[in-house]
Amino acid sequence: TTLWKWLKILPQSFDSDEDKQRKFIDYIPPLEGLHDELKELETRLLSLNSPVVFCHNDLLLGNLIHNAKASSVSFIDFEYACYNFRGFDIGNHFCEYAGVDEVDYKLYPDREYQLRWLRVYLEEMTKKTVSDNDVDHLYVEVNQFALASHFFWAVWALLQAANSDIDFDFLGYSIERFNQYFKKKGLFLALSSS
Repeated sequence: TTLWKWLKILPQSFDSDEDKQRKFIDYIPPLEGLHDELKELETRLLSLNSPVVFCHNDLLLGNLIHNAKASSVSFIDFEYACYNFRGFDIGNHFCEYAGVDEVDYKLYPDREYQLRWLRVYLEEMTKKTVSDNDVDHLYVEVNQFALASHFFWAVWALLQAANSDIDFDFLGYSIERFNQYFKKKGLFLALSSS
């Protein structure tokens, strides 16, 4: 998969930039440990049996266009779109509630909001009433896949920090996403549906 390929080409250092090198050493998890971390996460997520569907994979709020007059929502910016796990796309969308330029993970939706959102999603998808158990199962799936979102974008940003000419603190963003991954890992992996 993409993440496994990216792990093989991650920068080993930022020797040409003293500030980046200090942050890299102080805040980025050891690269050899990331392989084990991804293997553990992958094993856990595969056990959820999340359906593979066509996903946008970058559902930050700027990629959603709401037309109030037409009561519709449109998606833009499909550069990362491909088949992926349903849980990743929804979990990633919830992670993106935090924003990009001014990241605030306190904006990650709470359980009640997610349950309402997920019920509407399932009922729109199936065109029938769904059980609380179905919604709870999707809640667990989505939140555990939110960890994959953090891991994915942390690795992506680390690659960008080494290769991009765009004026953005990719290393800082990578650090933030890795921090959220490890902060939420225990909580999200402890979730189970009845």
